[in-house]
Amino acid sequence: MCEKIARETSTKVTLYPDFDGFFDHDMDAVVLANYANEHAPYAARLLRSGRHVLSESVPVETLGQAVELVEAAEQSAAIYAYAENCCYTPVAVEMRRLYRRGVIGEFTHGECEYVHDVESIYPDITYGDKNHWRNNIYASFYCTHSLGPIIFITGTRPVKVVGFETPNAETMANLGWRAGLSAMEILQMNNNATVKSLHGFLRRYPHSHWACLYGKKGMMEADRWQDEARLYLYEESRGDVEGPVCYRPTLPPSSAANSGPAYHTGDSYMIRSFLARIRGDDTACDTIDVYQAMDMGLPGILAHRSICSGNTPVEVPDFRNKEVREVYRGDNWCTNPRVAGDNLAPLCSFGSPELPDSVYERVRRMWLAKQQKR
Repeated sequence: MCEKIARETSTKVTLYPDFDGFFDHDMDAVVLANYANEHAPYAARLLRSGRHVLSESVPVETLGQAVELVEAAEQSAAIYAYAENCCYTPVAVEMRRLYRRGVIGEFTHGECEYVHDVESIYPDITYGDKNHWRNNIYASFYCTHSLGPIIFITGTRPVKVVGFETPNAETMANLGWRAGLSAMEILQMNNNATVKSLHGFLRRYPHSHWACLYGKKGMMEADRWQDEARLYLYEESRGDVEGPVCYRPTLPPSSAANSGPAYHTGDSYMIRSFLARIRGDDTACDTIDVYQAMDMGLPGILAHRSICSGNTPVEVPDFRNKEVREVYRGDNWCTNPRVAGDNLAPLCSFGSPELPDSVYERVRRMWLAKQQKR
């Protein structure tokens, strides 16, 4: 596919069949867009070699990887930035600007969700591969599309999480998914604010990428139905007795696209911020560093621990603290047998179906049939 695009666009591209060959290429920076549970080891290795890294979601698969990645970033002169593009939508960037100006006062409660019913496209994103990462993760794993913007906007970090999940649905099991259909994290933040974060494959159209923040002087939220790029703002000081102000914010002019699906419009802004930070522009304050990436990603891992232990509260460690990191060094608890070894976590608290190979063979036939029509 890459060769075809390069040929059609007359673009000079060097392709490698393995990471080692790619690693030896003469380059200054790397965008990691490999499988979502495989970013951390590559990111740590690249940082140690002095290469800048923009890492896609999620940042790590285990707490042990988180320790390794944080320390690689600390020891490297290179930049690590987390590519959680839902933090760079026009609404999220505007909310961040308003919050930092003190428009709604101190953050007291937030709600956020990323609900995307992927049933119709599941063969296109898993190819009928039984070992595909999407077929072997738990419901709370990919939490940063929902939770990330709350942390990005307010600058707070979670200190405690309780996780909940819903059972799998037969329609998704028939496509190879074996975990819960959705997950919810209830969090306490370091300023004592509370957050409810929801994400998963619940029935909804169009998909929902939504955030709502309450402060001591007002509140703001994205539109949940008509236009997710529209912002509602209530300021107590304005005396908005007739309702909130409603408008469609735009990104800074230099960030390019302001149209299209909301979580795609910020991609250019995110990359420009990354490049500006590499060039030493201290005003490029919108990059997400390795510590904040952990604040966004670790709650998903720990929410699953909460779920597996009967929905008990779990402390979210602050990996800025070296002593705290020691507790989790080598912690490989996850649902990936290649990484977990004897420390394998269950996929779902309600029980995971043992799906026959025929399920994946059928999904692969569905995917191949679509490929032939293109």
